[in-house]
Amino acid sequence: MTTLSALLLPVLTLAPVGPVDDKPLPSGYTIPVVDLTDDTAGVITIDREKGQYLGHPSAVLLEDDKTVLCVYPKGHGRGAIVYKKSQDGGKSWSERLATPDNWASSKEVPTIHRVIDPEGTKRLIVWSGLYPARLAVSEDDGASWSPLKAAGDWGGIVVMGSVARLADGRYASWFHDDGRFLRSKRGPSRFDVLQTISSDGGLTWSAPISIAHRADVHLCEPGFVRSPDGKTIALLMRENSRTRNSFVIFSKDEGLSWSAPRELPAALTGDRHTAIHTGDGRLFISFRDTTRESITKGDWVGWVGKWQDIIDGSEGQYRVRLMDNHVGGDCAYPAVLQQKDGTIIAITYGHWSPGESPWIACRRFTIDELDLRRAALEE
Repeated sequence: MTTLSALLLPVLTLAPVGPVDDKPLPSGYTIPVVDLTDDTAGVITIDREKGQYLGHPSAVLLEDDKTVLCVYPKGHGRGAIVYKKSQDGGKSWSERLATPDNWASSKEVPTIHRVIDPEGTKRLIVWSGLYPARLAVSEDDGASWSPLKAAGDWGGIVVMGSVARLADGRYASWFHDDGRFLRSKRGPSRFDVLQTISSDGGLTWSAPISIAHRADVHLCEPGFVRSPDGKTIALLMRENSRTRNSFVIFSKDEGLSWSAPRELPAALTGDRHTAIHTGDGRLFISFRDTTRESITKGDWVGWVGKWQDIIDGSEGQYRVRLMDNHVGGDCAYPAVLQQKDGTIIAITYGHWSPGESPWIACRRFTIDELDLRRAALEE
């Protein structure tokens, strides 16, 4: 167990090395795969530009249950931030919206999140990573934005892939670094999963601390999931050495302490896990498939299962191929949202058209529709 004080430890505090003598899990899975690639009519184009790489979207659904705001870079991570809006739950999209001038200077994947301060003020924040990590704020539901400003004397990779409200009303954010961007000068060459805390509704953030590291694998891009009873937090992590499956850590005290990293089944192996709870007590988790033995390797996929599957280390119920990616594994930094009627809005980028630059796509579906396709596999 790694025990840390999120507010007192300095930025270069590193987590202890987790156990490295555990036996690797199987590199393939046995659960079925539901394939949506025949449903071309269900693919909604958010943005596409001939000859221009568009990638790595992040999105948020506002409280009206229909407005979706989406940000993504003109480039592979680095590039000017593009900003679009949907007012009908992702069915149609605006033209590119105006942004502050310095959003064009973004160095890495932008992420957008809803936060609420202790007085109840709602705001939106957009992060842009590497060094220094920078933050933009909107207090009018995205109608106007501040320029990007440094959040502190620190940085990182995919800042902030996950942001979540804690039980006491504060917010925690999680990201990673490999030693290149945490400070202005290169630090130790090792992958660390990092945590930072905000007590004022996302305006300021504590110096990050390391909460997970293993010497034998490269843990990164933590994806947040909370247990159905609200008492446990899990972070699902990409394994970037590509020698093991993805990993998971757990906290039962709102991020004050974390379990040692534990390998996940191959069925949950991928990059940039993004999860929602369905209305029937299950989870839908979207990610890039990096499973070493998989018929959908390199594609945009989803996983359907239960929280208990993550706890028990079991495979879950089934996988979903959401779209077929045509260039390696360059796709699927997903946004996954859910409307009150259970409609899941999944958004990501990929090389969806052979020979063309990647573009931003959206799918809308329900867990019941996925279950029907799963049942049809048995007919």
